[in-house]
Amino acid sequence: MNTKNILLFALVAVLFLGTGFIQSWNTALTIFNMGLISCIMALGVNMQWGYAGLFNVGVMGFVALGGLATVLISVEPVPEAWSAGGLRTILGLILGALTIVGAILLWGAMPKGRLRGIAMLIVLLIGFTVFRRVFDVGVDAVESVNPASTGFLGGLGLPILLAWPVGGLLAAGVAWIIGKTALGLRSDYLAIATLGIAEIIIAILKNEDWLARGVKNVTGIDRPVPYEVDLQVNEGFLGLVERFNADPVTASTITVKLLYAALFIVVLGLLIWLSEKAWNSPWGRMMRAIRDNEVSASAMGKDVKKRHLQIFILGSAVCGVAGAMMTTLDSQLVPGTYQPLRFTFLIWVMVIVGGSGNNWGAVLGGFLIWWLWVQVEPLGLLLMQGLTASMADGYWLREHLLDSAAHMRLLTMGLILLLVLRFSPRGLIPER
Repeated sequence: MNTKNILLFALVAVLFLGTGFIQSWNTALTIFNMGLISCIMALGVNMQWGYAGLFNVGVMGFVALGGLATVLISVEPVPEAWSAGGLRTILGLILGALTIVGAILLWGAMPKGRLRGIAMLIVLLIGFTVFRRVFDVGVDAVESVNPASTGFLGGLGLPILLAWPVGGLLAAGVAWIIGKTALGLRSDYLAIATLGIAEIIIAILKNEDWLARGVKNVTGIDRPVPYEVDLQVNEGFLGLVERFNADPVTASTITVKLLYAALFIVVLGLLIWLSEKAWNSPWGRMMRAIRDNEVSASAMGKDVKKRHLQIFILGSAVCGVAGAMMTTLDSQLVPGTYQPLRFTFLIWVMVIVGGSGNNWGAVLGGFLIWWLWVQVEPLGLLLMQGLTASMADGYWLREHLLDSAAHMRLLTMGLILLLVLRFSPRGLIPER
């Protein structure tokens, strides 16, 4: 890493340290932890765009699948729901999957013609009818079991850390299905397809209560670190706090956030190491050759679609891991917070500003843009209050400027994006 890059990371470090000294270390660590998760998301998108030129606008769909994995893995099962209709619900899902597989096999086995289309349509209609008859009864039974607090099947009751790789695997599985159907599309059509699929995934999470309680949310998800209240009654921790003459409440919250940061840094470090190894390997050079000229790479015998599928799955898996980490940090799954257009845009800004095709650039962009996203609004309000200090209360211009502070985030993101594209179009840390 050259001197310029070190200075850029040092500047970002100063922003976080300044937040700790000026505001509070709790605030700084809160931003830092989400910054780490944002870096991992940016790494996933950078793999798809920077390595292969794949324009994925469905990032939040894969992040949501990672969040779902935390519920399926860590939440305790609900025995009453399983007794009421759990097996019937699972049987319905199996029948639905068998219907799709049967239709695909039939399509491949029969010769082309009108008869093949009619046969597949009949299989789909019969299979769908049977699926709904079995599945709907099971779902109604599950969702009727104490819907105020459960109303879903629950999970496996396993340690929450297992949900992180499972979130990646779940996102990778869905990415394989999407990739097999959508990667043959032109880049702009691929973007539309991935955005639509992300909306479908989030709509399923919002409406299928039996899966993860829908918009009623799943709260109290298991944590890999202690609870603050447990630390505040721990004699060893209280003794340590007294030695430093610190407040137990503040010290417990900072300790928990530091433990989360340590876990996230381990994951981010491992992903960067693997990404750098892949980038500098023959596989990475092949991916860049395909990205730069698909026709020439194909003429040299490279299977372009297969390699695109590989990188699409890998990038989506990384986003799934980040989604599981984010839900673990929040200790709750709230499907309504997954807003594809808003947060996908933010991740893309991180990649473009940091430098697409450069893993360290994605990390820099993740930290810098997330810090700005959180801090710009309060800083904008302070700026507007300073500008309008001499104006009378109730004056229309003063009220308008103060109200506009809420929109400083999007304005700032757009302005930064324009400046970077104008003066450093390859990003702050360009691809080597």
